[in-house]
Amino acid sequence: MLRFLSSFLDGWERRGEGNVSETVWEPHFSLVVSVSRAVASTLNQYGFCWRRKSSFTGWDLGVKQGDITQKGYEKKRGKLLAPYIPQIQGVDPSLQIEHRIQTSSQVAHPGSKPNKPRVANSRDERFRSDLHTEAVQAALAKYKERKMPMPSKRRSVLVQSSVEACTPPVLLFLTLPDTSSASEDEGSLRRQGRIASSSPYQAHPSVEHWFNRVIQGSSTSSSASSTSSHPGGRPHHATNTTSASAATVLADLMAHTQLGHVLCNVSVSAQCLKNKRSYVHFYSCPFVHDILTQCFYNHSAPPDVTGLSERSVHAERPQVASVRGLPRGYTHTSVLETADGVPVNSRVSSKIQQLLNTLKRPKRPPLREFFVDDFEELLDVQHPDPNQPKPEGGEMRPLNGEPLGVVTNWPPSLLASLQRWGTTQPKSPCLTALDNAGKPVYTLTYGKLWTRSQKLAYTLLNKLSTRNEPLLRPGDRVALVFPNNDPVMFMVAFYGCLLAELVPVPIEVPLTRKDAGSQQVGFLLGSCGVTLALTTDACQKGLPKAQTGEVVTFKGWPRLLWFVTDGKHVVKPPKDWHPPIRDASNEIAYIEYKTSKEGSTMGITVSYSAMLAHCHALTQACGYTEGEIITNVLDFKRDAGLWHGVLTSVMNRMHVISIPYSLMKVNPLSWIQKVHTYKARVAVVKSRDMHWSLLAQRDQRDISLSSLRMLIVADGANPWSISSCDAFLNVFQARGLRPEVICPCASSSEAMTVAIRRPPEMGVPPPGKAVLSMSGLSYGVIRVDTEEKLSVLTVQDVGQVMPGALVCVIRVEGTPYLCRTDEVGEICVSSSSTGISYYGLPGMTKNVFELLFIVLGLLLVLQDNLVFVVGKMDGLMVVSGRRHNADDVVATALAVEPMKFVYRGRIAVFSVSVLHDERIVVVAEQRPDASEEDSFQWMSRVLQAIDSIHQVGVYCLALVPANTLPKAPLGGIHISETKQRFLEGALHPCNVLMCPHTCVTNLPKPRQKQPEVGPASMIVGNLVAGKRIAQACGRDVSQLEDNDQFLYMQDVLQWRAQATPDHPLFLLLNAKGTVANTASCVQLHKRAERIAVALMERGRLNTGDHVALVYPPGIDLIATFYGCLYAGCVPVTVRPPHPQNLTTTLPTVKMIVEVSKSVCILTTQAIMKLLKSKEAAAAVDIKTWPLILDTDDLPRKRIPQIYKPPTPEMLAYLDFSVSTTGILAGVKMSHAATSALCRSIKLQCELYPSRQIAICLDPYCGLGFALWCLCSVYSGHQSILVPPLELETNPSLWLSAVSQYKVRVTFCSYSVMEMCTKGLGSQTEALRLRNVNLSCVRTCMVVAEERPRITLTQSFSKIFKDLGLSSRAVSTTFGCRVNVAICLQPNRLGKLAEQGTAGPDPTTVYLDMRALRHDRVRLVERGSPHSLPLMESGKILPGVKVIIANTETKGPLGDSHLGEIWVSSPHNATGYYTVYGEEALHADHFSTRLSFGDTQTVWARTGYLGFLRRTELTDASGERHDALYVVGSLDETLELRGMRYHPIDIETSVIRSHKSIAECAVFTWTNLLVVVVELEGSEQEALDLVALVTNVVLEEHYLIVGVVVVVDPGVIPINSRGEKQRMHLRDGFLADQLDPIYVAYNM
Repeated sequence: MLRFLSSFLDGWERRGEGNVSETVWEPHFSLVVSVSRAVASTLNQYGFCWRRKSSFTGWDLGVKQGDITQKGYEKKRGKLLAPYIPQIQGVDPSLQIEHRIQTSSQVAHPGSKPNKPRVANSRDERFRSDLHTEAVQAALAKYKERKMPMPSKRRSVLVQSSVEACTPPVLLFLTLPDTSSASEDEGSLRRQGRIASSSPYQAHPSVEHWFNRVIQGSSTSSSASSTSSHPGGRPHHATNTTSASAATVLADLMAHTQLGHVLCNVSVSAQCLKNKRSYVHFYSCPFVHDILTQCFYNHSAPPDVTGLSERSVHAERPQVASVRGLPRGYTHTSVLETADGVPVNSRVSSKIQQLLNTLKRPKRPPLREFFVDDFEELLDVQHPDPNQPKPEGGEMRPLNGEPLGVVTNWPPSLLASLQRWGTTQPKSPCLTALDNAGKPVYTLTYGKLWTRSQKLAYTLLNKLSTRNEPLLRPGDRVALVFPNNDPVMFMVAFYGCLLAELVPVPIEVPLTRKDAGSQQVGFLLGSCGVTLALTTDACQKGLPKAQTGEVVTFKGWPRLLWFVTDGKHVVKPPKDWHPPIRDASNEIAYIEYKTSKEGSTMGITVSYSAMLAHCHALTQACGYTEGEIITNVLDFKRDAGLWHGVLTSVMNRMHVISIPYSLMKVNPLSWIQKVHTYKARVAVVKSRDMHWSLLAQRDQRDISLSSLRMLIVADGANPWSISSCDAFLNVFQARGLRPEVICPCASSSEAMTVAIRRPPEMGVPPPGKAVLSMSGLSYGVIRVDTEEKLSVLTVQDVGQVMPGALVCVIRVEGTPYLCRTDEVGEICVSSSSTGISYYGLPGMTKNVFELLFIVLGLLLVLQDNLVFVVGKMDGLMVVSGRRHNADDVVATALAVEPMKFVYRGRIAVFSVSVLHDERIVVVAEQRPDASEEDSFQWMSRVLQAIDSIHQVGVYCLALVPANTLPKAPLGGIHISETKQRFLEGALHPCNVLMCPHTCVTNLPKPRQKQPEVGPASMIVGNLVAGKRIAQACGRDVSQLEDNDQFLYMQDVLQWRAQATPDHPLFLLLNAKGTVANTASCVQLHKRAERIAVALMERGRLNTGDHVALVYPPGIDLIATFYGCLYAGCVPVTVRPPHPQNLTTTLPTVKMIVEVSKSVCILTTQAIMKLLKSKEAAAAVDIKTWPLILDTDDLPRKRIPQIYKPPTPEMLAYLDFSVSTTGILAGVKMSHAATSALCRSIKLQCELYPSRQIAICLDPYCGLGFALWCLCSVYSGHQSILVPPLELETNPSLWLSAVSQYKVRVTFCSYSVMEMCTKGLGSQTEALRLRNVNLSCVRTCMVVAEERPRITLTQSFSKIFKDLGLSSRAVSTTFGCRVNVAICLQPNRLGKLAEQGTAGPDPTTVYLDMRALRHDRVRLVERGSPHSLPLMESGKILPGVKVIIANTETKGPLGDSHLGEIWVSSPHNATGYYTVYGEEALHADHFSTRLSFGDTQTVWARTGYLGFLRRTELTDASGERHDALYVVGSLDETLELRGMRYHPIDIETSVIRSHKSIAECAVFTWTNLLVVVVELEGSEQEALDLVALVTNVVLEEHYLIVGVVVVVDPGVIPINSRGEKQRMHLRDGFLADQLDPIYVAYNM
């Protein structure tokens, strides 16, 4: 290879001499040149001599040694490399060459020509202020234009674009190891856009290290949500390196294997780079080729956390364009598993993998599975980047401003100055106010200001009183509420208060009761003790009024007396009254309000002496002279507008032209026109005003700014003000504006003016600019003039420190040491002209003011005695340890097509704390005419630009309609209020894009599941663990009663018809609460006989035939059931189809009929017509129905003989239902199991013929069917039947029936309980008036196949407590498909109840939810963080045995250990008749045995996770009570990040997150978590939910939501038991049948 390179370079040099054909070398050049330096440094590092290295490095040396100029270097280099670099239209080629790899992914159009390089010197060019916009465009050029998954609004849920097919080439092409979106250093190399150069590694002697690094370095978790990124976007050359260039890999290989003779050449194919792929060519390296082929060429699909096939992953996965990840459609990641089951993303062969496993497998701790709890989920701590820049300079020294000059006639106070000018120069103009047309309205002279201020002062002190006491005393605080277009009245009021020795508190005019920040201003007024507000007549009339005509009290405000300061309301003072004019003291002069980053409003107190000193310093720094004209565009109530336009102007008898904000909105050029008209010497503006004027300047030709000697830019400390300044200068320099006139300044409310650039006549050094690395700034260090053009920050100086001030810079975090000279820190000021405290906040005052220095909110760089400010502390966002400035991010976002899309440039950037780190949120107002596609395209470009330039991800980007963000007083965006609305879900965006996968990098590491059984899980008995095996059983059922000799239900009914013929068994109620039907023992027997005869005669059915019973809930269903038993047929109860919803309900009926192999359908005439109707024909094939018989009018015939089965193990009936996971299954119940079930329920609930129970359940399957059809016949008690459907028209039906019949035991479902809670919650008083009394209820049992819904049961008890319902009455039951009744909890056990002795109440425990994810049970105290309340599911039925088994080993577990609940009981079902389509999957559900311990007992697996816990309570027999806690269904759990999540836990968190979420369901789709929420509110709230749902799932469950679907109420399907049908919902989502309001794809 060495010879090859040498000959190549020789040939290349000769090519220049014309000796060699260009066509020979052209292909090889593109192959070699891009990494030749990398290979050279690698070879040199390991001792290889490369004699021709200088051919390429000579370019750089030439510049360093002065052989060629920088310009020549660029030209030569550009010319040489240009043919091989894809050109981008409109981007500087020097930028492209600098970032050749970055820009190569954006291919120019064939016809486009590259722009010529600019003539200007490249260094000077970088000072241009529009460079940032150019940098953004260049950064965006890195990314291919590609469609991203657009969120859908009432349109298709799945918007997918085609997968980019990329097949790796064969032979000499090998794909480089990639970093997937879940890599350790996510996107750090891609972000730089170039292949990492081969930095030296430490030499390691063994080959093992290299294998480990290749394999581990690119490891990823099974879920994209497990990302862990290092800040800074630099490649890490440490053990956590995630991806290396091919050169680095080879360097390692050579170093570690001592293969000195093995040489190869590595290069990146330009064509491949265009496709954002990297390939490696290898020449004549057989050994290397073999090894790397094995390492790199093992392609497989990413893992599927949902258990779907890999094929379905590719079919269903949305093509989400990765902002910082790989291109869409990139599916060549290989995921293997180590011996510990950890998925590893690497291309390595199985042999290498085995080698790695033997080297890396840790020694196992003894008995780890039992003793070592691995449920501590530690958030990934962001370790500092070892390569991050660190400050290297010496300690920075404090900087002194020049001393304050001594002026002989300087007044002793500001008021003395006012008195002087008011009496000696009364005609001199002080202030000119303009109207909205720009015409002067009124000019206030110094004489008028003096006399009117005196009048107001006298009136305030002497004419306002309450109960003969003066309302105000000197030192009291007074609010000044003046609009921004009335500076005259404000100035009079301000000086009037000062003359009266009152403390003015200027605030904004509250326009509505819900003004942004208005409440916080009210808190400030309250803390200041303000009782009086001064305002103008016009303003007072515009304030909102109460019905009494008085001004309303605004939210959070104290009660105020409003006083109008217009002339007719103030009185002239007597001639002998003179205001006290004292020397400046440390008393409070005024209070200026400031809004903090969090939105709280604080009052900064300024003393008379500080006010005077500040005026003195400003006068000296700005060179103010008497009579000067100053134009003020700023708010005159605070900050620079107040200091220059109200205070210092009076000190120097200056004339202020005040430009109102309302005029600027109409005519942005007005301030320039006034400068021209009045020949103003000074103008005080913000960079925004300069920017606005540029947009309107074309209309004006005859403007001259030559009179200006100082253009003060009040927000010049904002790093991005330089672009406005430069652009303004470029345009107006031709109109007399001199460059040196622009004077940026830095200020804060606490320290007032800190630094200002002096006007040119003061002989100061020329202004400076600094080009700083933005990446360096994020680490808090200054790196000037970096080579990286895309991410630099050009800042201008804000001049020198103010006269008389001392400034130092301290570290932002930790102990406040002085910074080094190349370190960014916070400014501290020591001066006599600063504020003195935060009013009423002594703690904060101590931290900020009561030090030698005042701590400021600015970040600063000092250079050559010039001050450079790089941001404000208020805008600082610390993300993953790196600091980013909100203003910087705003500027980047604005640089992306600003005029086309963002409405008036209104963008807010702030950070929110999610999962213990700051996350960046960008909110922008979009133009009204923007289309949804435009907006989404703009959002994706903003994400890319911010990612490229700042190397930080945006967590959320939201677009709101124009003019909807809360406004600050002068039209800006109220950031803290915007943030508050975002967090409360009240922002109402019209488009939102969440990128949690990119940003959230501190998730806990995915759980590593142990592949095989440890010794501890095999021996969990008393000996090893010291705990009992988790096993429990109900009472013994050996005692028999009178009817217990019957093994068949038909015999029981026949016996009851003979023994107690008229005893009432059933009573059916209709919706009105009246009795619709009844049945006694003999009536039921005779109807059953008639049906049996009809089956045999009309149906000609044989013994054992299956019969479908399609009836509404009622006594007909019960009679036909027993008729089938009499005839020897097997009944199958089926819910009838809904007449209004045949298309969805009828196919289920058809399916059950077909799957159960029913040969006949028994039903009513009405339903028979429905089954054969035209509507039914549209849904199913009605010609394939079996024989249908209606049982409405049957002849009265007796059956000759009731069928008696030969053995009780024969099939009695089939119980069909659809599980929550969407599986239709029928279980077989034998006659023996049926009678055993009835016996257990009878003993548990103490059911006797004298009892009455009320049942409000569906009678088609499970325990509902048993209670409805079987138990009354077996036990002889009377059942009051309440069909749940009737509650939809009459929600109080069930409770009224319970009260009317004084029922002691009642059964219901969760859906019934929810209907009562929601429908009757506000009607308890009306029910009491109707004499509904529930004090008779001893037990109300909720029949369920799920975890107890503790919140619902508690709500139900609380609501109906007023109707006499005992708080102990409600309890839960548990059953499942294999055993419909495992637990029932009657709260009082019969005979003991008569004696007043209570049985054990259901107990509640609190579990650590994090431990539960790891299949562990850890009990915590109530109210602990991450705690989950769990109520026991009831007392185990007689004859039932329960054990907890390990789901994988099938061994028994100890007490309080989580496992699968297994049950053994005489009434277990005998097996599945069919599991529709999944017969083999559940073969062992009904007959399985433990792998050790009691291996003889046959158990049935319930499919539910739970645990047993022995309590201190005792039951009726005196035994200690074993409580069974059901956690959830195994089939429904979500396996994410190696942990087990229960959907209900995530759903509970989501429902809590916003008041408008009515219901929620979650499921997984490929490897994405999908959250569906029902919106109970206006559709404009839909997008608010996206961020809140994402936040709460991240915070509480450490999961990243992939898709958020917002739907209408009632879309989430719920079965008759009230359980969510999540798989049906998933199918509907994939089939695009949900008609969603909004679908958001989180990136």
